[in-house]
Amino acid sequence: MAKRIVILGAGESGAGAAVLAKKLGFETFVSDMSLIKDKYKFMLNERGIEWEEGKHTEDLILNADEVIKSPGIPNDAPILLKIKNKDIPVISEIEFAGRYTKAKMICITGSNGKTTTTSLIYHIFKKAGLNVGLAGNIGNSLAFQVAECNYDYYVIELSSFQLDNMYDFHANIAVLMNITPDHLDRYEYKMQNYVDAKFRIIQNQTENDAFIFWNDDPIIQRELHKYGIHGHYYPFAEEKKNGTVAYLEERKIFFTEPIAFNMEQEELALTGKHNLFNSMAAGLSANLAGIKKECIREALNDFKGVEHRLEKVARVKGVEYINDSKATNVNSCWYALQSMTTKTVLILGGKDKGNDYNEISGLVKEKCSGLIFMGLHNEKLHDFFRNFGLPIVDVKSMKDAVDAAYNMAKDGETVLLSPCCASFDLFKSYEDRGDQFKECVKNL
Repeated sequence: MAKRIVILGAGESGAGAAVLAKKLGFETFVSDMSLIKDKYKFMLNERGIEWEEGKHTEDLILNADEVIKSPGIPNDAPILLKIKNKDIPVISEIEFAGRYTKAKMICITGSNGKTTTTSLIYHIFKKAGLNVGLAGNIGNSLAFQVAECNYDYYVIELSSFQLDNMYDFHANIAVLMNITPDHLDRYEYKMQNYVDAKFRIIQNQTENDAFIFWNDDPIIQRELHKYGIHGHYYPFAEEKKNGTVAYLEERKIFFTEPIAFNMEQEELALTGKHNLFNSMAAGLSANLAGIKKECIREALNDFKGVEHRLEKVARVKGVEYINDSKATNVNSCWYALQSMTTKTVLILGGKDKGNDYNEISGLVKEKCSGLIFMGLHNEKLHDFFRNFGLPIVDVKSMKDAVDAAYNMAKDGETVLLSPCCASFDLFKSYEDRGDQFKECVKNL
């Protein structure tokens, strides 16, 4: 009898896992507590895959041989507790897909910078003419691509939620950008649980694999020795020290291994210190994959950037509007504020994930001329920022936020949407939030 695979959640990763499971001949069933988007219903119906929406029917789920869980579903969801009681294995879509491909895996995680770094690595690999897919948190799901395509390489952005349910998956090149508090609401508000999730990216590595990481991150430094790392270390940093293999010196980036080369910092397409590190991690990944240094230089020079990440929208009456909606945690906002060169009106707020705003307090005092709180519950923001002596406006919609910013910002200043929070109180997603911001700015 065919093994029964039940998939919880029918978004990009769940629908992709279902397509692969069905193709492999498994008995496949998809269950989603929410409504399933039409494009995914079509994908499932086209292949004759059974599904349900708006409920979890226990009789159709608790008879599974294995459950594939979408990363957005918390581990303490009632149906998952029942699945665990029956000792049914629960895995992620990435874990499932990894079993059925021999492609080389370049995997990127970190609290911040992972989308930019992932996109940058993919850009370099494509430019080099490699047969490469983009997966994980961006692009089509890995499972769908394993089912439908035949790539030699996958560049995969991995969130801590995806890493949580990965066990045998193996990253040939693992990239860890940084670790700062994020999603603590999903990790019992214990930082160590979140750190352990991030370090799962290096589990199963052998001496033939590579581990690329930011050498100046205090948490990475503190934790490195705990995990019995078998891959070869490739640390990068701002300065040359402690065996760093990529660093900055006299406004040049130096890469020393495996093929030594350098390039001028001003030739990088992306500006700001955090993007320097993103470029180093991407350059190292490409270098390790054997891509020629000329190609790496060219690709780091002509990369176009990521939507919703420090994205310049427009200049209106001498004021620059920047969409950084992807800043769903405090550390992302810190990077954004750090890169501001003018006084800034900051729009922040949303669904708080256990945020500590102390990290940005110095930059807010130094760089901000006003604050706009956009959320259903702004009490915590008021408690923290009320004594900063800055004008504050509360809003409940993006139009009101942009109108308030327009009234507050002076000629030569910047309006920055960098919310520090998840989008779910007022918006469908951070993309929806960023798109609404851009639309409202264009209507000014």
